[in-house]
Amino acid sequence: MIPIDSVIQSPNDHRSYRSLTLNNGLKVLLVEDNKITQSAISLTVAVGHFDDPKNRPGMAHFLEHMLFLGTEKFPDAGEYHSFINHHGGSHNAWTGTEHTNFYCSVETDALESLLDRFSQFFIAPLFNPELVDRERHAIESEFSLKLNDDLRRIYDVEKETCNQAHPLSKFSVGNLSTLSGNENDLREELLSFYHKHYSANLMTVCLVAPICLHQQQEYIQHFFSDVPNHNYKKNYPSVPLYNPENLANQITICPVKKQKRLNLSFAFPSIEKNYPNKPLTFISHLLGNESKGSLLSYLKDQGLVNNLTSGGGVSGYNFKDFAINFQLTDKGLENVDDIVQSTFEFLVLIQASGIEQWRYLERSNLLKQAFEFQEQANPIELASHLSLNLQHYPPQDVIFGDYRMDKLDVAEVNEQLERLNCDNMRIQIVAQGITTSNESKWYKTPYKVEAICPQRLSKWKNGIPRTELQLPEVNPFVLSEVKPRSTNYQLKVPIVISENKGYRFWYKKDETFNLPKGHIYLAIDSLHACNDVRQAALTRLYIEMLLDYLTEHTYAAEVAGLNFNIYPNQAGLTLHISGFTPKQRDLLTLIINKAKERNFSEDRFKLIKKQILRNWNNISKTRPISQLFSSLTATIQQRSYEPLELANELETASLDELHQHVRNFYEATYLEGLIYGDWLKEEAQELSNNLSNILSLVSIPSPEANRELIKLTNRGTLVRQLNIDHQDSAILVYYQSKQTSILKMALFSLLNHTMSSKFFHELRTRKQLGYMVGTNYLPLNRHPGMIFYIQSPNCGPKTLLNEIDTFLSDFAYTVMELTEQQWAQTKQGLTNQIMEHDPNLKTRGQRFWTSIGNKDHKFDHREQVVNEINHLTRADLIKFLMDKMNNSKKDRLILYSCGQTHLNEHITKGQKIDTSITDFKSDSKKFKL
Repeated sequence: MIPIDSVIQSPNDHRSYRSLTLNNGLKVLLVEDNKITQSAISLTVAVGHFDDPKNRPGMAHFLEHMLFLGTEKFPDAGEYHSFINHHGGSHNAWTGTEHTNFYCSVETDALESLLDRFSQFFIAPLFNPELVDRERHAIESEFSLKLNDDLRRIYDVEKETCNQAHPLSKFSVGNLSTLSGNENDLREELLSFYHKHYSANLMTVCLVAPICLHQQQEYIQHFFSDVPNHNYKKNYPSVPLYNPENLANQITICPVKKQKRLNLSFAFPSIEKNYPNKPLTFISHLLGNESKGSLLSYLKDQGLVNNLTSGGGVSGYNFKDFAINFQLTDKGLENVDDIVQSTFEFLVLIQASGIEQWRYLERSNLLKQAFEFQEQANPIELASHLSLNLQHYPPQDVIFGDYRMDKLDVAEVNEQLERLNCDNMRIQIVAQGITTSNESKWYKTPYKVEAICPQRLSKWKNGIPRTELQLPEVNPFVLSEVKPRSTNYQLKVPIVISENKGYRFWYKKDETFNLPKGHIYLAIDSLHACNDVRQAALTRLYIEMLLDYLTEHTYAAEVAGLNFNIYPNQAGLTLHISGFTPKQRDLLTLIINKAKERNFSEDRFKLIKKQILRNWNNISKTRPISQLFSSLTATIQQRSYEPLELANELETASLDELHQHVRNFYEATYLEGLIYGDWLKEEAQELSNNLSNILSLVSIPSPEANRELIKLTNRGTLVRQLNIDHQDSAILVYYQSKQTSILKMALFSLLNHTMSSKFFHELRTRKQLGYMVGTNYLPLNRHPGMIFYIQSPNCGPKTLLNEIDTFLSDFAYTVMELTEQQWAQTKQGLTNQIMEHDPNLKTRGQRFWTSIGNKDHKFDHREQVVNEINHLTRADLIKFLMDKMNNSKKDRLILYSCGQTHLNEHITKGQKIDTSITDFKSDSKKFKL
């Protein structure tokens, strides 16, 4: 075992770290965190789809699936999933280009048993031949699930149009075609791939636990020292991602969803060695600026684009695809060359005037502040992130590496800028209705490739920056020095600091996380926000117009670590501001002043309206199960609406109508707010007084709006079919509690926790009904509830419902068979989940705000629910299951859609909702929150 250099950590980080390398070459990072209750482990192996055999695309992904399904020591295929679920944890994995990541968490009492199970995947997996065919069908389901996913479809074209000798060109997901053949032969190939590539010297492990580092080290040595080391050396081909003929090309792609996008990508070698100075981060910082004079601001003023992002793109062992992405308007699609020309002019401006020390230091200091006052992630996210970082950074930089910007190396920046030239560029245009001549092999994406003509290239090479383009000024929101303020504030939960007719403000000073940051939540209820579909559509449009108008005014604040969002709720809108406290009031003042102006132009109105309509109409192209989730709230919540309903109303809306709607919106309002974090009480008091005064000038105080929920009580089985054009069928079954009691919250939560892993194992793993299979505890408007869902390429809705009902009928026996120890562990796992430590200021602020929305004004529902769970017996849960879900008169709502091969397999049980949703809601009794 070899100890490694100490880890550089934030001064605000309370954790302890130890890095080491086991004798088998496996690199390890141990993290001791005494504030958490759950423990987590993650292992990353330097194997991905780049390693797939040429004749077996998808092998690395297939291996990731098979690895979970039993080991020599723990042969039961569903035991790992069940163990983690019963001990209050979660698990997942992903396969990337060059890495595969496995991660999981459990309550700490079960950590040793988890490590025993988890480590065996990398020592003695079974790869049971009986499961090979079943799991390749799961791969097929995953592949078919995303056939209409435009990200996958576009990526397929990118793979087809790069150098075909480069491993990026390989098909990564796999399907029945690539994994075909005799099951035993496929298993032998899988074993060979595993033994060749899964070597300890390619693995990195991160363990996060509230256990001393010494004990953690003993655990890791005990459980992971037997992982075999084959001393495998990576040997990817040293060929470029793009040959000369792949560059200076224009690729046009026809998507499934309505969208108009322009992507300019530039070929770079690997940039991993540049991480200490991050020259491309600096360039992206200037390119992606959104303030007045920026590239985005200019192109928006010209009516060409709605959005710009800079710096993304795939990267790997010998390449980085640096991308500048534009969301286009109709005019922008017709004037792509003008956008490209403006981009190269802005790059000239950066090269001439942008490589300045103060600009670099501004970005570097912001990253330094972000590192110094970083918010802690939860254990499973931290373990996954750090095990991956160990693959890229030396151990001492495993945390700090993401934040390092040591110095401005002008030569290094200029070298990167030189690569941002049109000969080294690929233009990608994504839009419907364009001419194509090719179809990608795997996702059948229509596309066309053509060389960019010399005249266009010559024009772009000789541009002089137009005067409208300007580099950003000094950022007024950047803080030179910031520190948290410690007080003797004793209260553990928020209190009301200001209340009157029309408003109520809550306050809590944070004394836990020691950060100079805070959160302001402001929810405005309006009597005219969303009483009908048209009002709701206009409120959404108002929010999007406001966000668009605020973009260039607030961008400097966002860069400086201040963030805000405005989003719709069931009765109006919510504003959320977060970040460094000293400047939050300035940002709030700026937002209020700009919102008062309501200076919406006709041109921006038309563009934003069109963008919203496109987004709403595109929802009909998403996966069926996602559409059912969206339709559930639109069916069951009085003031939630279907996207297509909203789109139909918005089609005829005018700018004058929007302005009138905004005036009506503020006529009668109720404001509720939370001020939480590094705020002193007198500051919060002053802020709440100012806000209530501002509101009183424009609005008549009104009571808080009701959030109404459709009552399913005594209605039996209600069935609603959605017409969705997709090859898969989907079903969602929703059970609702008629009471909002703590007992019902406990029962629904415990039932979901007890059955979720069994439901997944039976219907997905064993019966292979589909890739998207699960259950969820789903409270709506304070009413506890539970959903069961399946999206299936194999079975129609009638069969899926029968499978769900059969599972529910049999599940009582599963509960009966639990031993007292298993029952106690199941309840303990759930209560640990519910009472899980808040890892950061953001999570705690969200919890407080959710409690306020749920009328949990004592902020103790969690504790009450846990107390009820602790007193529940198996007999209580079985009785609840029988009464609620196995009763012939059970109340439930079923949403479903028929896939293209199951068009006649309708659900005949229950009462069909054959009226419009508006009429259904109007005729239904309701709960009021």
